[in-house]
Amino acid sequence: MYPNTRMRRLRNGKIGNLIRETSLGLDDLIYPMFVDETAESTVEVPSMEGVLRLPLSEVVNEARNVADLGISSLILFGIPSNKDEKGSSACGDEDIVQQATRAIKEELGDDMVVITDVCMCEYTSHGHCGIIDNETHDVINDETLPLLGEIAASHARAGADMVAPSGMMDGMVGAIRQSLDQENFSDVPIMSYAAKYCSAFYGPFRDAADSCYCFGDRSTYQMDPANSDEALREVELDIMEGADIVMVKPALPYLDIIYRIKQEFGMPTAAYNVSGEYSMLKAAAQQGWLDEKKVMYESLMSIKRAGADMIITYFAKEMAQLLNE
Repeated sequence: MYPNTRMRRLRNGKIGNLIRETSLGLDDLIYPMFVDETAESTVEVPSMEGVLRLPLSEVVNEARNVADLGISSLILFGIPSNKDEKGSSACGDEDIVQQATRAIKEELGDDMVVITDVCMCEYTSHGHCGIIDNETHDVINDETLPLLGEIAASHARAGADMVAPSGMMDGMVGAIRQSLDQENFSDVPIMSYAAKYCSAFYGPFRDAADSCYCFGDRSTYQMDPANSDEALREVELDIMEGADIVMVKPALPYLDIIYRIKQEFGMPTAAYNVSGEYSMLKAAAQQGWLDEKKVMYESLMSIKRAGADMIITYFAKEMAQLLNE
């Protein structure tokens, strides 16, 4: 009770560091990387300052730059040269993500954990995350599952350390686990986008990954932002099907979901600090309205404090530079 209890006593200098409850380190960061089969040189994404679409020839250099900063994990997204209704360019052994994965692993080996996004939206001509019924324009869940299994297995053959299915198809984790196990990749873990919301914060990503949809929206397979109990059901089902890590996406508007999932399941939990979260802070910093480094640090710390064990973030390189300082 005041004045005997003075909370300010422990907020001074290095004493404050001793009692800090949450820490943010290099091992918490996962760097998203876009590899573009159509690109001849590196291209900056207009809506995401500092985020690049890389030609295959630059992927290893970028991975090495990331490793030199002390970041030991990245997640790969591919932009193919050809798209069709079935996303056929997603699962070939010589397709773009598979080539990029092999190149990085051959150069960096165990110094870089390569995670691959397993979805179809970047590869389909319609931009949706699965096979489409051409009459109703609905995504056909069960016909999509074998294709996701094929994609995941092709990534594992290329050397991926982990696969990350993001399509929010019911049963996708089980289908991928079965496919991996059948090809003797039982040790390859699955990081499931288990609670992925139908969010307006994904807009800049669709510029980066060229994955805009041609009709409708994704509300039939991504989650309603109003729901939180549903997120726990989604996560529980993915765990039962074999997910090794569960993810919440987006992060900042859903800190309560991260907290609830971590408290309920105690599972390794990832959070995706998505493109819209990144771009709005960048835009505010450009206008001089916010201190970019401070809001970056505060935002990522809040995600960690909510319960995330790892954070996919476009701020990864800048955060690493700040931590290294």
